[in-house]
Amino acid sequence: MPTELDTLVAAGKRALEAGDWSAARGCFRAALDLRETPEALLGFGDALWWLGQTREAITHRERAFAAFLQQADPVQAAIAALWLCVDYRQQIGNTAASAGWVARLARLVEDFELDPMRGWLLVIKASDSDDPVAGEAWARQAHEFARTAGDLDLEFCAASQVGALLVRQGRLSEGVTWLDESMAGSLSGEGAAPDTVVWTSCNMIVACTLGADFERAVQWVRAADTFTRRYGCPFLFTECRTFYGAVLVAMGDWRQAETELHTAIELSHDAFPVQHRQALATLAELRVAQGRVEEAERLVAGLEDHEAATPVWARIHLLRGAPTLAAATVRRRLALIGEERLESAVLLELLGEAEIAQDQHQSAAERGRKLVDLGETCRVAAARGQRLQGRALAAGGHVAQAGAHLDAALSAFVRLEMPLESARTRLLCARVLAEQEPEVAVAQMQLALTAFEDLGAGRDADDAAAFLRQLGVKAARVGPRGVEVLTKREREVLSLLAEGLSNPEIAARLYLSRKTVEHHVAHVLAKLGVRNRAEAAAEAVRRLGSESAAK
Repeated sequence: MPTELDTLVAAGKRALEAGDWSAARGCFRAALDLRETPEALLGFGDALWWLGQTREAITHRERAFAAFLQQADPVQAAIAALWLCVDYRQQIGNTAASAGWVARLARLVEDFELDPMRGWLLVIKASDSDDPVAGEAWARQAHEFARTAGDLDLEFCAASQVGALLVRQGRLSEGVTWLDESMAGSLSGEGAAPDTVVWTSCNMIVACTLGADFERAVQWVRAADTFTRRYGCPFLFTECRTFYGAVLVAMGDWRQAETELHTAIELSHDAFPVQHRQALATLAELRVAQGRVEEAERLVAGLEDHEAATPVWARIHLLRGAPTLAAATVRRRLALIGEERLESAVLLELLGEAEIAQDQHQSAAERGRKLVDLGETCRVAAARGQRLQGRALAAGGHVAQAGAHLDAALSAFVRLEMPLESARTRLLCARVLAEQEPEVAVAQMQLALTAFEDLGAGRDADDAAAFLRQLGVKAARVGPRGVEVLTKREREVLSLLAEGLSNPEIAARLYLSRKTVEHHVAHVLAKLGVRNRAEAAAEAVRRLGSESAAK
């Protein structure tokens, strides 16, 4: 007859299969309170991992590994070791610890002849490899092993690893074929494990970002909606969470982008310097888009020589009226990576903008033409090139020609579902049309203003409203549209912000985790349309005072 411990562990496993991570955590926690077993330790670690409590998850997986070995269960010990390889590499960025667990896994596979695990060991070696050619060979071996063994989860993970490594080699069209197949298979439910979607999604979004294939990334993010509703966000590894945040920024989902980027910053703090810098730089780019330039500068202070921060520093220099400094910043980076790579597209457009500000219109137009050529396989790069050509031609007085290029850029950005870039291009179109077709210019600028307001792009909205007023149209700023009322919990957090409490103090007062409080604070700032905790506190005083007066 099953004991209470058996019942709790079985219930926890069912909750994991259903994607009810909180319920699983509760079942395994209760089981561990009765007695510490390897099954309960591993299940508890799995639940914590899905809930974003990475370090605690690692601790319990390590204890589970040791306990399984003590019980002479090398298969389950190997499964724990497999995830520890991934955790230390993808989440913590500790390559030495990851290598140690790879070696431990390899030892178990050899000593106990764990043939079903050989394919997974090959996938991990491929993922860890700094040589994309050698990594590709291991991933292909894993893929063949999976097909022979009939292991669909291994097959999809191996296929996505092949695709990611092909992209790293510059073989984009070949690589995305593997990535697309792995995403389709894992999201269809052919495999048994939701972890497979995490692996394939991470490879997909990182590879698409490196290959500047934004459109494909957006399409797969939308295709994963059903999975996300059931299991939660699949972009759980630190690197892919950062890139997912960048995609959300481009898609206009800035509130969710805030959450993902803050989480990536927290996960990578003091553990994964490269990804920490990338997450900070991406959040800084969002701050620039919101018009919060001073905050952006604080986020990337000290990162002036790091590649992740190059675009945001160049943009800040342009906004500060220092195009020479912006151009120098971009040129340093381009000298290292070259101008022929798709990831150079945003830098090339920034350099073109700096050249226009220095009256180098012809040079900027030529740069735009090269960008269009570079974008034969990438619609985002082509759209940037068309916009840069239009901007340069307009600055040089060639208004009619400029309009055609800007129209092409606008159409591309709209199709790509990039609302900020679409609105910024509309603003440029309106400026070009202002003298010849003022009514059309007003219509375009009003559309741009509405988009900026909806997004919360304050600086751009101010520019659009000011230009409309120059055209004789009343255009008062109204703030972000569709801002929801604060939830009860968010009102509690806001009131404590007004008292000047820090996040740890708020967490203690409300009996919440620090991470949860950070999410609530980010949501409060976004909903109120304020830039920092001080402005939120001032808004809280105003709101709470109004509520008291009403009573």
